[in-house]
Amino acid sequence: MSNLGECARLSQKTAILLERARRVGITDDELKTIITTGKLSGLKAAEQTGTSYEEFLSYAEEHGEDLLQAVVEGYRMTFNTNNGLKIWLFEKFGFEEGRHFLFSEGWIEGLQLRPESAELLRHTLAVNWQLLEDEDQTEGPKPYTLWIPQAHQIKD
Repeated sequence: MSNLGECARLSQKTAILLERARRVGITDDELKTIITTGKLSGLKAAEQTGTSYEEFLSYAEEHGEDLLQAVVEGYRMTFNTNNGLKIWLFEKFGFEEGRHFLFSEGWIEGLQLRPESAELLRHTLAVNWQLLEDEDQTEGPKPYTLWIPQAHQIKD
């Protein structure tokens, strides 16, 4: 993944659509072809989930989102909302609230991640969220918490 200054920046909406396409089996090579040709017909499998991809390419172009770079090198989301992050966690990792993590406003805990997934998440999340390792564990998945520090500051 490129460093933060060079990686593609995607809206949460675009990131969710990208990860949904991957989740239903559309490969990165297929995504690159769709992006370079502009032919959305390759996204039919993702549209069967009830999601419209009609504005996928035009929205990204309109907002300066480099989809090709995002597919090839990775991306950072520009902002994450609570519900949007829950959706993205499902699309990217298959994680579901109540089954794979506990959720409260500005706080997601109990994510079991391997180090490479934690690193990916750390570099993909918008800067308003932070990833904390809950325990020092040497093997296998480790528990992590996502939180918004500003939402949990104690006010005097």
